[in-house]
Amino acid sequence: MYKTLNDYITNLNTRFDEISEDRKKTLNKIAAYINHTETAGMKPKLLFVCTHNSRRSQMAQVWANTAAAYRDMDSRIPCFSGGTEVTEFNKAAIEALKEKGFVVDHIPEGDEEPEMYELYYSDDQPPITCFSKTYDDEHNPNEEFAAIMTCSSAENDCPFIPGTTCRIALTYEDPKISDGTDSQQQVYSERSDQIALEMVYIFSRVEENPVQLF
Repeated sequence: MYKTLNDYITNLNTRFDEISEDRKKTLNKIAAYINHTETAGMKPKLLFVCTHNSRRSQMAQVWANTAAAYRDMDSRIPCFSGGTEVTEFNKAAIEALKEKGFVVDHIPEGDEEPEMYELYYSDDQPPITCFSKTYDDEHNPNEEFAAIMTCSSAENDCPFIPGTTCRIALTYEDPKISDGTDSQQQVYSERSDQIALEMVYIFSRVEENPVQLF
C-alpha cells in the first residue's frame, strides 16, 4: 500500500473515540454480518447504495476496499456500490480521494458511459474500478450480500432490494450541498475522512481468522 495511505489509515486507527457510541452500534452490525457470514463458511459482500452512486456510496466502496486491504482482507470481503439511477462519479469526490493518497486514472472514453476510473492504493494490487451504476448492475452481486444504505433518499426510495442477506442504514450528509461554494474542497475532504474512519473501524472489528462452521 502507498505509504501516504498506509500512514493515514494507521492514524485513523487511533481516532475511533471520535465515533459516537450510537454510530458504533450501526458499524458493529456490519462487522457482525461479515463475521457471521464467514463463520458460516460463506463469502461476505458489501454493496453500498445511494441515489446517484456519485459521491457517498463511491467513497464508501473505495474506503471499505482499502480498509480491508490494509488488514489483508480485501480478497475475503469484496466491496461494491450502486444507486437507484446512473449519473457520474463526482469529480470533487475523486479529488477528495486523491488528496488522501489514491492514484487515479481516467479510463479513456470510447462508447462507455458513464465515465470510468481506476483508483490505485498500491502498485502491487489491482485498482478499484469505479463508475456510476445502479445497484442491480451486472458488476454488482445479486444474491447473499449486505446492502449498506448511505443516503436517506435511497433508503426511502428502495423499500426492497432483491438478494440481500441484510440491509443496514449507514447514512451520511451529502457533500453536494457545498458544490460551487468556497467550502467545497473542505466539505468533500471532511466527508471522505468520516467515511474512511468508519470503514477502518468496521474492519478493525472483523475477525482475522473466523471459525468455520460446516
